[in-house]
Amino acid sequence: MNQFDKLLNEYSKLILSIGINIQKNQILAITSPIECAYFTKLLVKHAYNLGAKDVHIEWIDDELTLIKYMNAPKEAFETFPNWKVNTYEELAKEGAAFLSISGSNPELLKNVNPDLVALSNKVRSKALKNYREYLMGNNVPWCVVCAPTKDWACKVYPDLENEKAVEKLWDSIFKITRTNLENPVETWKNHLDDLKNKTDYLNSKKFKRLHFKGDGTDLVIELPSKHIWTGGGEYTKNGTYFVANIPTEEIFTLPSKKGVNGVVKSTKPLNYSGNLIDNFTLTFKDGKIIDFTAEKGYETLKKLIETDEGSCYLGEVALVPHNSPISNLNTIFYNTLFDENASCHLAFGMAYPICLEDGNNMSEQELIDAGANTSLVHVDFMIGSENLDIIGYTDENEQVQIFKNGNWALK
Repeated sequence: MNQFDKLLNEYSKLILSIGINIQKNQILAITSPIECAYFTKLLVKHAYNLGAKDVHIEWIDDELTLIKYMNAPKEAFETFPNWKVNTYEELAKEGAAFLSISGSNPELLKNVNPDLVALSNKVRSKALKNYREYLMGNNVPWCVVCAPTKDWACKVYPDLENEKAVEKLWDSIFKITRTNLENPVETWKNHLDDLKNKTDYLNSKKFKRLHFKGDGTDLVIELPSKHIWTGGGEYTKNGTYFVANIPTEEIFTLPSKKGVNGVVKSTKPLNYSGNLIDNFTLTFKDGKIIDFTAEKGYETLKKLIETDEGSCYLGEVALVPHNSPISNLNTIFYNTLFDENASCHLAFGMAYPICLEDGNNMSEQELIDAGANTSLVHVDFMIGSENLDIIGYTDENEQVQIFKNGNWALK
């Protein structure tokens, strides 16, 4: 076995044992770019070897997606197939684990009418609302990972030929996910312990608000009184431990829906639905976006913010040190999973119920009453840099320097 195949095997096992934590006789559902079929087949093989009862695959083909947008009638985007909704919901009810492989072309839909893309996104989000809430409530294990496709790799490394770009992106993925280290699984366990220690500290302080400042950002975020910081691994309702993102460097919670004020500036491009949004600013008043600018992707950003009543509010605030495996590569990956784990970030839209005490057992109205935002969307965008400072304020007005110059300042 050559070195690449060895690392690919280690990466596959890491995803299934640490990420999904596949259980004996459990169903695994995988969504994958068709270009990553060779990697997906390896995952399927390892999943069965680890005890999976069955594996379902949904293939994503960027070329077919683009062909549909460029040629199909508008009516094709006004509905979402009931059989797909039923499939997702039935698998979730059966306790399946859900694995999503990300690797699409970041600019696939740059020449597509943004109104059509926005329509399709909204219809899909409405149709899959129950399924998405099932996952966000940690009823079943789920995980998002990355694998290279040619178009994505060439966007990240435009000076390299196709094959070399894919090779380099694989090399970066192995480094980012710690797969290249001697014992990846044990290394990940230590990493998750470190994240837990930090979440325990933040939860002990019960911060009332956070002040973010640096690189065009001057933003105050109030936190609900019963907020919970979480990060690294999580537990399903039946007690199965899983890690929703590989890689993950973040510790996150939810903001109080109407408690966000000030200005925030993006520090990395946002890849949203096959379009890039770059160098954008958002102005908040009482939680709501009241003004915004964007050097690139203004219309896409506008459609995102206008998705529904909750998409112009925030649903997540996440802390990620500038000194991290992804950030230290000094590369923009044009992929939210990687870029969000290289930078502190916020999210448009829906909040995670797990970020509130007993949130998984609350109704939608109870979550709203507790300060959580609801929406059809949840889209992360990056605001962190080497110049970002974050100060936390407790109920007693104690000031705690949480981040200094982009990194953790906690003792």
